[in-house]
Amino acid sequence: MAYIPRLKQEYKDRVVTALTEEFGYKNVMQVPKLEKIVLSRGVGAAVSDKKQIDYAIEELTKITGQLAVATLSKKDVASFKLRKGMPIGVKVTLRGERMYEFLDRFVTASLPRVRDFRGIKATGFDGRGNYNLGITEQIIFPEINIDKINRISGMDITFVTSADTDKEAKSLLTELGLPFKKN
Repeated sequence: MAYIPRLKQEYKDRVVTALTEEFGYKNVMQVPKLEKIVLSRGVGAAVSDKKQIDYAIEELTKITGQLAVATLSKKDVASFKLRKGMPIGVKVTLRGERMYEFLDRFVTASLPRVRDFRGIKATGFDGRGNYNLGITEQIIFPEINIDKINRISGMDITFVTSADTDKEAKSLLTELGLPFKKN
C-alpha cells in the first residue's frame, strides 16, 4: 500500500464531513480543498551580492524538500541598481503529498517555535478563499541550523484553496490545524 500523509487522510476522514455539516454541501466535490502552498522570499540584497540567491534557494529547498527557483525582476529600476531579468527572489510551489507534509510540519513543529506565539492573524484572506501569512524569521523551521545561516530573513506563505468565500477557507484551514487568533 502506498504512503498517504497524515493530514491528507485526516482531510478525507474528518474534515470533509465537518465542512459538509457546517456549510450543508450536497456533494463531496463541493467541499473546498487545499490546492497548493506557495512559499516566496524576496532577496533585495541579491542586487549587490549574487550569493544571497543561492543561500535563499538552499534554505527554501531544505525547508520544503523540493527544489526552489529564483524569481527574476520584470523591469529596470535605476534607483535600486536593478536590471530586468536579475534574480531578486526565490519561490517554491508545493502540491499533493509534499504540500500536506509541509503543512503538518509547519503546524506541529514550526509555529510552536515562534516567540510569544498566540495564534496567526485571521486578516490575511484575499476575498477569494486564499490565505497569506508572513513569517519574520526562517529559524522557526527545524530544518534550518541557526549556526549556518548568514542572515535572518522572513518569507511569505500563501495557502491556495478551492473555497469560494473567506469563511469557508478559514473553516478549512482551521480544521487542517492552523491556529487562528480568537477575536
